[in-house]
Amino acid sequence: MSQDTAMAQGGFWRDTRRSGIGSWIFSTDHKRIGMMYLYCVLSFFLVGVVLGFLIRLELIAPGPTIVTAQTYNALFTVHGVVMIFLFIIPGIPASFGNLVLPIQLGARDVAFPRVNLLSWWLYAIGAVIVLVSLFTGGGAPDTGWTFYVPFSARTSTNVSLAVFGVFVLGFSSILTGINFITTIHRMRAPGMTWTRIPLFTWSLYATAWVQVLATPIIAITLLLVVTERILGLGLFDPNRGGDPVMYQHMFWIYSHPAVYIMILPGMGVISDIIPVFSRKPIFGYKMIAFSSLAIAAAGSAVWGHHMYTSGMSDLGVLVFSFLTFIVAIPSAIKVFNWVSTMYKGSISLEAPMLFALSFILLFSIGGLSGLILGAAATDIHVHDTHFVVGHFRYVMFGGTGFAFFAAAHYWLPKYYGRRYKEKPAIVGWILMFVGFNVMYFTMQVLGMEGMPRRYYDYLPEFTRLNVVATVGSWILVAGIVIVVWNLWRGLFRGEPFTGNPWGGATLEWSIATPPPTENFDEDPVVTHGPYEFKGAGIP
Repeated sequence: MSQDTAMAQGGFWRDTRRSGIGSWIFSTDHKRIGMMYLYCVLSFFLVGVVLGFLIRLELIAPGPTIVTAQTYNALFTVHGVVMIFLFIIPGIPASFGNLVLPIQLGARDVAFPRVNLLSWWLYAIGAVIVLVSLFTGGGAPDTGWTFYVPFSARTSTNVSLAVFGVFVLGFSSILTGINFITTIHRMRAPGMTWTRIPLFTWSLYATAWVQVLATPIIAITLLLVVTERILGLGLFDPNRGGDPVMYQHMFWIYSHPAVYIMILPGMGVISDIIPVFSRKPIFGYKMIAFSSLAIAAAGSAVWGHHMYTSGMSDLGVLVFSFLTFIVAIPSAIKVFNWVSTMYKGSISLEAPMLFALSFILLFSIGGLSGLILGAAATDIHVHDTHFVVGHFRYVMFGGTGFAFFAAAHYWLPKYYGRRYKEKPAIVGWILMFVGFNVMYFTMQVLGMEGMPRRYYDYLPEFTRLNVVATVGSWILVAGIVIVVWNLWRGLFRGEPFTGNPWGGATLEWSIATPPPTENFDEDPVVTHGPYEFKGAGIP
């Protein structure tokens, strides 16, 4: 952004205590840190989209198409690492969490501004280490984003550096979680009781506890993988007396709760958007808030359903399957309450609402397909097939990805003081929604028919559906390009966005656009809940 544009927009863009790039990378303003996270995660998202596009293009026909088998293995590994650790996990909490959470609480910043800046620096350093690993040593890792042993302990590719990069990224996530927990506990505005906290902030609170408690486990696990590769210790490699199943336990004890680090903030976004565009107070506020904590707690106890094929006692299968089905209850509470909020509402189908509605449908499909994987009898059939890939994308991209774009269309005009064009946003949404379902629902069908995932080649009988899925990827990518371009152009050159055109009732809509550096001229006093609209919902 040029200096003239920043000056014209005012607000936190106009902070002149430093100049040039130093005013950003050394800033402790939570809004600038949120913007830096946003630019980074969106850039990595686009990189991940390109890699995923190439993977699907390779699978358009049996046999070699555009890359070799080794390159294909590296492609899906790097795609997974970029999308999981550089986009989905930090995407909403680190970017929109930093932008929105302090203002929703009535605070001037997060509890530890310098720690917040450190968390961004760790994210940036970890991302650089991961990227350097692709072009040094033995080349890009080819193990998959799970880094399963014993292969990750033996491969000659540059796994050690990539794993260390993810280790550094974990510390960024931990610091963000500590900061958010402290901010929510200690920096709420006068009158903001626990039952007046916006639901987006509630979701970040539940997420932060998972970040703080679960992330150290994966950090230790990945450090042990590096130690085994460098020192030759027999921790996980069975040839050296190690136990690869122990690695799976340690990895999934973090990585299944990490699914809720990814999806809970998206649920919070939807909980804020649905009442605004339905012109109604949220239905069942307390149950939505408490269900976020229930999902975080129960979701941390179901890691074993990833390991049914690894060998497990019947009792273990029974317990983990039961707990997996239990997690569906608080998720279903949220979906029920969102739909109930819309019932008899004056619904406005603008871009944020369209992405929110897509989230509800796609996440529901992903959740229901997850129950198939939670039951051992059906999981044995579809384990490590394209069904798992389709299920995971319905939850992560259909959930978190669409929620990310819902948040972008809803909040970014507030921070830029300009807005995108509505018609291109809707066209892009249509293409994304259609392309997504054509691609990933087809992949679920392929999995039910027995096509394994992560295979460079496949039998001829899978060709027709792979062609359909690849065409779906073209439609999806076209929609993403339109949406991102429309957002980018609109936020820098679009029409002025002033006041409160959405009719939001949370505190971020009560201050100037763009928000001033200190957020509030005077400390706000909260006297009512966050979704108690005036009249038809427009203050």
